[in-house]
Amino acid sequence: MTPPDPLAPLDLAFWNIESPEHPMHLGALGVFEAASPDAGAHAADLLAARAPAVPGLRMRIRDTWQPQPALRGPLAFGGATREPDPRFDPLDHVRLHAPTTDFHARAGRLMERPLERGRPPWEAHVLPGADGGRFAVLFKFHHALADGLRALTLAAGILDPLDLPAPRPRPDRPPRALLPDVRTLPGRLRDALSDVGRALDIGAAAALSTLDVRSSAALTAESSGTRRIAGAAIDLDDVHHVRKTTGGTVNDVLIAVVAGALRRWLDERGDGSEGVAPRALIPVSKRRPRTAHPQGNRLSGYLMRLPVGDPDPLSRLGTVRAAMDRNKDAGPGRGAGAVALLADHVPALGHRLGGPLVSGAARLWFDVLVTSVPLPSLGLRLGGHPLTEVYPLAPLARGHSLAVAVSTYRGQVHYGLVADARAVPDLDRLAAALADEVETLLTACRP
Repeated sequence: MTPPDPLAPLDLAFWNIESPEHPMHLGALGVFEAASPDAGAHAADLLAARAPAVPGLRMRIRDTWQPQPALRGPLAFGGATREPDPRFDPLDHVRLHAPTTDFHARAGRLMERPLERGRPPWEAHVLPGADGGRFAVLFKFHHALADGLRALTLAAGILDPLDLPAPRPRPDRPPRALLPDVRTLPGRLRDALSDVGRALDIGAAAALSTLDVRSSAALTAESSGTRRIAGAAIDLDDVHHVRKTTGGTVNDVLIAVVAGALRRWLDERGDGSEGVAPRALIPVSKRRPRTAHPQGNRLSGYLMRLPVGDPDPLSRLGTVRAAMDRNKDAGPGRGAGAVALLADHVPALGHRLGGPLVSGAARLWFDVLVTSVPLPSLGLRLGGHPLTEVYPLAPLARGHSLAVAVSTYRGQVHYGLVADARAVPDLDRLAAALADEVETLLTACRP
């Protein structure tokens, strides 16, 4: 039987900042072609039948008062472990719903509901299309169970198998000694002092980032706990055309599209975009596949001001490119965007007691999340039905009205938008503005 696995510090933070009104699950809405009206029901049966064979889907998270390794005193207690659930039943996690004409509207209501914390924290909701030609699957994974890459791996485990080359065998690693080699202690001391200096640098940068903020009330309205989601699909070739014309990276273009869409949307709803420069958090994964806890979140990030108030689309793109270049030069371990790394310096009991307080501090740190979720270039299927669209969905932090996630799949870029339903009732207009902004950039790039 798999032994309990202590949660990594950032996983523990995500587990403890959750509340019923602010669930900390991420998700993905996949749309599949359907060869028959009963394809959705067949898909639900397949997901339930395959789930028990994926070990990660059987794992629950259990709070524990056992001491955290390598710590002493009262602060060493209060952690949590990831361990197999002896009562696991896939029918508790896979649900077939009535046919719908609007996948996003149905999925938005399902994203409001927190995952049950006493069971493995994931769900798969199958949504048949009313026309019988399509069905959708909404996957939900708690952020403490999986980050975006790990969630993709778990979901792929219950989709149709892919013919992939066998992985290369890893060389055997010598067993780790129970006690540290005294010859390494000077280096470890230097690393510890460096970590302290880095933590102070991150904290100072985060404090400075809260100064002189010019954002929009539409992005930082008081949370209601309701959810609405929307999606936009754009042609990847159009993005590459803009990138080749202006320079930079595909990610630069995708972020600039968000800035331009926000400008268009704010102006259309009458809020005005003049002078608006919201702070965007761009997460950066630092998880290494060979670490002791490969399932754990290991995130840093870049913090930048989105040039929403700039009326020139190419100037907006240039500003984004310059900001991203500065962030990359500094590295993901420095600056205000790296606040998530501070979770490593907080003992387990600190996460448990301070979680409710920290959850309200996100609005002081950034205004909108813009994250990228990698997807395989190979076509995915479920029951032989091809996946045609996939919209990643990020958690919405307390005090935030909007989170943006982006994935590239089969020649298309899919933007998944998650918003507070009361603060952003016109989320579909923002989704449409994303496509409009791509056309604006294409026009600006023409001679």
